[in-house]
Amino acid sequence: MSERANAQIVIGTPNLGFSQACASASFNTYTTTFIFSPESALDSSNQFSIEMSDADGDFTNATTIYTSAAGSVTVSPATLEFSIPNTTAGENYKIRIKSSAPIATSSKSVAFAAYYKIQDSPFTINNLVSTGAFCTGGSYLLTIDNPGNGTNDSPLQYPNLTYKWYKETSPTTSAYVADGPTLSVNTNGTYFVKTNYGSCTSDSFSNRVTISEAISGEANATIASSLGNPFCPEQGYTTLSTIGGNSYQWFKNGNIIPDATSQMYQTNESATFSVQVDLGDCSASGSIELVSELFESSIDVPEYNEILSGESLFVNVTSTAQNPNYNWYLNNTIISGATESSFEATEFGDYSVIISETTGCEASIEYLFTVEEALDLFPDVEKIPNLISPNGDLINDTWIIPPAYVSGTNTEVIIMTNRGEVVLKTNDYQNNWPETDLNLTSINQVYYYIITTEDNKIKKGSITVVK
Repeated sequence: MSERANAQIVIGTPNLGFSQACASASFNTYTTTFIFSPESALDSSNQFSIEMSDADGDFTNATTIYTSAAGSVTVSPATLEFSIPNTTAGENYKIRIKSSAPIATSSKSVAFAAYYKIQDSPFTINNLVSTGAFCTGGSYLLTIDNPGNGTNDSPLQYPNLTYKWYKETSPTTSAYVADGPTLSVNTNGTYFVKTNYGSCTSDSFSNRVTISEAISGEANATIASSLGNPFCPEQGYTTLSTIGGNSYQWFKNGNIIPDATSQMYQTNESATFSVQVDLGDCSASGSIELVSELFESSIDVPEYNEILSGESLFVNVTSTAQNPNYNWYLNNTIISGATESSFEATEFGDYSVIISETTGCEASIEYLFTVEEALDLFPDVEKIPNLISPNGDLINDTWIIPPAYVSGTNTEVIIMTNRGEVVLKTNDYQNNWPETDLNLTSINQVYYYIITTEDNKIKKGSITVVK
């Protein structure tokens, strides 16, 4: 027992199974091989662990990146697998091996580059606007766009990352300029930025932006559309972005857009959009002919329609949609079998038709219309009524007289107040009196009528108007 308690082992310098560790969410497995002696000195509870230094090779605050199960490693040489932390970023990391029973530590490994590529996809700068301009004596600030979204995985979401800016020196070469999430530019050229993953290759880089000096006093303000141009409005509004400046004013087809005074403007319309940008001592302007791929369509009925019971309303829609589908609804319930561009409405209610383009820009347009029961202004009544109640309930609201005296019979109809003031005189009565508010009170009003037919037959009487 005393020999086991005083046992010692020697652990050799770990050999790396890699030259650099360029890890990501899809790959983060590395190996190291080491020897130890004597094997017999290991206690059954021994655990081997791997410690990793900081980015400068210092083990003062070492990180344990692997620990074996007790007694699982008993044969020399041994190979262990490990992963690097997702905050790893540097060119001079080292590892060492430690044992727990007996306690021993190896020498440091050779230095190696290690980066965890937590963001490894293209991102945008300058709101994806491809140009920028600065006034003579001034500068232009390039920034990495943030926050990230479905189309722009901004690396600024990951605080431990650093960045390097470059200026193109030819179509295939570039020169390092500076570090940081922003770059102040006062020299003409084309610039871009990469996430700093050192000697590891990466897809984490930005779009190119060409910066120029506005020597003539006005520069070109390029406008970019977030959904492209043409764009599909089914994806929502497209965001128009221009170069950075002190203030902005947007225009549509040459007309100022009130309150559109930001660097970005959202729209879903086709039009010519332009912008004026104040750069301080100079200005910039630009325009874009924005085209929406939404198809054109129309419907041949108004929003509100009236038909009599037993009648029907024929509705037609037209569109320029590619391979269109048509779905008709009554009171929010789809109408089975109604899949054509025309429909015969025979029921009263709220209708809608949705036209969907199924090829290209998969967009849709909906039209709403209502079919209500029409009031029969010329019903077949026998007698001339002497009482009406124009209260808006569609019952006895107007003075309805027999067909022999209405429009088309050349019958003269005169209606007077009880003081003899003529309020209606026509030879084309439409069964529509009163058409205006009679200022009804709690006291019933009495009017008088004289009906003279084409063959001079006269009918006279009174009309009592009640609330």
